[in-house]
Amino acid sequence: MLAVQVRKPGPIDSHCTEDIPNLTPGAGQVLVDVQAAAVNYPDLLVVTGRYQTVPPLPFTPGKDAAGVVRAVGAGVNRVKPGDRVLLHVEYGTFATQALAREDQCLPLPAGMNFVDAVSLGLAAQTAWFALLERGAFEPGDRVLVTGASGAVGQAAVQIASALGGTVLAAASNLERARSVLAGTQCHFIDLSAPDLRNSLRDQVHAATGGQGVDVVIETLGGDAFDAALRAMAWCGRIVAVGFAAGRIPDIKAGHLLVKNIAALGLQWTDYRDRQPQRVARAHAALSALWERGALRAPVMKTLPLREFAEAFRLIDTRQASGRLVLTMD
Repeated sequence: MLAVQVRKPGPIDSHCTEDIPNLTPGAGQVLVDVQAAAVNYPDLLVVTGRYQTVPPLPFTPGKDAAGVVRAVGAGVNRVKPGDRVLLHVEYGTFATQALAREDQCLPLPAGMNFVDAVSLGLAAQTAWFALLERGAFEPGDRVLVTGASGAVGQAAVQIASALGGTVLAAASNLERARSVLAGTQCHFIDLSAPDLRNSLRDQVHAATGGQGVDVVIETLGGDAFDAALRAMAWCGRIVAVGFAAGRIPDIKAGHLLVKNIAALGLQWTDYRDRQPQRVARAHAALSALWERGALRAPVMKTLPLREFAEAFRLIDTRQASGRLVLTMD
């Protein structure tokens, strides 16, 4: 099998694809012939040594993939060879074969191709849990999504809109945001406007009749997070999903107190590992949204596995406005 191998975390160009022995499923495991794998920002952090943890060396990066079940180990009875599945794992999907626990394999809807499956995959799961599990979204809520042109942002905007929210899509490149979110009902907020601390709140108030937003799905951190806090309604909830802007913000407790604001975080992989049944329920709901045309896959570009480094470079230089997907052709 062909796989990306990281022998020591370091610069993108220090890693390569290698031919390694085929995998064999153990008890409770599923062996999948990978057809497509999404490249996520955390993958970049892992291979360059900037993530919280590093898998045992050497390792194959990649956290989600879609493909066809080749074989199953003892005790597996929910999936069988030939099934089309989406799998979520901690690492191992940048390869032509991958192993996963049975509860990490989710069935693909009929008609969903492998590239679309992984493009939604982790991004849509993250958006769903941020919005509904952590953000306590209810129909009618006003929702601000920062980094709305990114994969998680696009998913959050679409999901909130489909479930009856009033959505404000915030991005620093509005032309790009309008392009990738064409057809989705939302207001656009310009994060490149001068004096973001005040301009974001002014734009939010203009779009909400001065009421502010009930939920913020915050993917950027830095100045965007600070400004979003000031644009929240009474009893609002802000959910920190990531810090793509680079700075991890500090929260002044006074902001929380005066408006009864709740500040929450989301580490989606904890749900994957601790409560896979909730991930499966979210997957079913997301699949239903996709089947009715309310959720589109945020595919930006597909590349062959051997060009994985280019995908990392696009993410590292913030040129990715959607999902980058590796294919195993």
